[in-house]
Amino acid sequence: MKEKIEEIVEKVKNDKDFMNKFKENPVKAVEEVLGVDLPEEQINNIVETVKAKINLDEGGLLDKVKGIFNKD
Repeated sequence: MKEKIEEIVEKVKNDKDFMNKFKENPVKAVEEVLGVDLPEEQINNIVETVKAKINLDEGGLLDKVKGIFNKD
């Protein structure tokens, strides 16, 4: 499952059409990549994990932490 999450994160970052799908309906977008219909709870966990990873990679918490250490 970890590989699939990374695949979804990369797809969101690199494919504008998919990024828009993910923003509009993340559950459907994730199911599209997975190719299987999982229980709602599992899909929601994957969606939240992907959102967290994207936020960390794109100026979220990671940049805030870097900013703390780069203050003069």
